[in-house]
Amino acid sequence: MSAVPNTQRLLSDAAYARIDRETAKFPVERRQSAVMAALAIAQEEKGWVSPEVIADIAGYLGMPPIAVHEVASFYNMYDTKPVGRFKLAVCTCLPCALREGVAAGEYLKEKLGIDYNETTADGMFTLKESECLGSCADSPVMLVNNQRMCSFMGATEIDALIDELRSKA
Repeated sequence: MSAVPNTQRLLSDAAYARIDRETAKFPVERRQSAVMAALAIAQEEKGWVSPEVIADIAGYLGMPPIAVHEVASFYNMYDTKPVGRFKLAVCTCLPCALREGVAAGEYLKEKLGIDYNETTADGMFTLKESECLGSCADSPVMLVNNQRMCSFMGATEIDALIDELRSKA
């Protein structure tokens, strides 16, 4: 269990239960090894990992907040600033770039009226440039909210995806 009293916890009981399942995979003295999973769980629930959430996870795992911050700020799947409801990450690495990945990113910029690392005024979409997503044969590829891989993303597929996501608002 955590050193953080219940009154100071920022996540739901269900989130802490999920984190407990992750920490159980490691010896007690290696509880901190679940930090990446804990950050992913927190981000899924909160939409991003604020400094307060980072401190909460640190207390829960028994590690210094700076150590959790270092993990959260190193990996690009964690958002340390607010993002839109849907984060769209477009792979523009060389293999995807050679197969219209850059064009897909430019199309999204124009369609959404934002640049990379920006969020639409309605808070619906944040556009990110992604490192390799490991699906070069399916390029151009995009990742929605770090969970859903979308392949062969030409203009028609992008339009359909944006319409689908807007309908979930």
